[in-house]
Order: sequence, then C-alpha cells, then structure tokens
Amino acid sequence: MYDSNTVRDAANFNKLFESPGSAGIPRRVFIAAPVLFAGLMAALYRGKRPLPDPAQSGTGSEVTLVLFSDRGERLAAVRLKKILKTDAEWRQSLRVEEYLVTRDGGTEAAYTGEYWNSHEPGLYRCVCCGNALFRPQEKFDSATGWPSFWAPAADENVWTVEDKSIGVARTEVLCSKCDAHLGHLFDDGPPPSGLRYCINSAALRLVEAEVSR
Repeated sequence: MYDSNTVRDAANFNKLFESPGSAGIPRRVFIAAPVLFAGLMAALYRGKRPLPDPAQSGTGSEVTLVLFSDRGERLAAVRLKKILKTDAEWRQSLRVEEYLVTRDGGTEAAYTGEYWNSHEPGLYRCVCCGNALFRPQEKFDSATGWPSFWAPAADENVWTVEDKSIGVARTEVLCSKCDAHLGHLFDDGPPPSGLRYCINSAALRLVEAEVSR
C-alpha cells in the first residue's frame, strides 16, 4: 500500500496544460516535474497485473458495450452491468498512478506517460476493467505529450460529461463500463472527426496483437 497523502502532495506540486493553448488546464496534475515523476513512480511501482475480462459483468446498471479482439477487430455488441468497487478495492487493485488518474481524476505530466509516442499494433483497453477504448489506427501525433485519438474504438465504450472543476467548461471522457476518468475531449483534432481525445497513458493498457509472419 502507499501513503495517499504523500502522493497527493506531490500531485499538487505544479500544474500543466493539457493542450498547447489555454483550453486544456487539467483538473488535477498528480505530478509536474518529470524528474519527480520518475522517482516517485520508481519507488511506488507495482508490476502490471492481468486485465479483468472485458466480457465480465458487474453489479451496476446495464450498459451496451462493444467487444473487440486484441487485434482491434470489432466482435459484438453486448449488454453488461457496470463494474462497481469501493474506493478501498480500487486502491488495492490499481497501481498508484492508475488510481490517481482513473479514480481521482488526475492528469499525468506531458511526455511522461507510457503511450504518448507509441505506434505499436493492438488495442488500448481500460486499465480498470479491460473495456476496449481506443485503437492505434485512430491514434495521431497531437504534439501535446499525451496519447491522442480522433475517435474511440466504439462510441458505446466511452461517455462524456461536462467538467467545470477548474471554472472552465471542458468535456471529460470516461469509460462506459467502470466510469474511470480517461482524459478530456477537444475539437481541434484531424479529419475525419475533427476531434481530439486527449487520454492519460495511466488509464490505458495496450494489449499488443500478435503479428502473423
């Protein structure tokens, strides 16, 4: 376990912008200086655990989700119940940085996340519940330091809500299956959607597809 107060104090060390302009001040930045970030994560890191089964149903309200193979192939739309856990259960099952982003609404520092410059094939799943979220074919270089996508893998698998936590209206992006905070949505992306899903690496797990030889 970890001392959440210590981590949260480090989280408030500084604030960063989530986009090149003034439109993307993050709600909470849990780490600001890359050196501090690296040291903290090295000290608190726990190895990656297997992701939950994306087809597993929870105990919450029913939602429609789309299942995908690890190769990013759309399989079927299903009705599943949301995954609900107590705060203590989320703290137990997630790494520190995963918890701070997905359950506490944090934002990792630019250019520090695992996937900001990743171009590997596969599928980006929710680190909390395994839900299919984004695919590499919709990923683009936004020059912001965060993984950016012009569309989700399926519209059903994410949902958005207005976020006024910093006094400026923004659009928050969440996982439809477990309500994990993923990042924010902006309207400065490339065609064909013109959208930019600015997502934290700590909210994602890239399940790499096996390439046929």
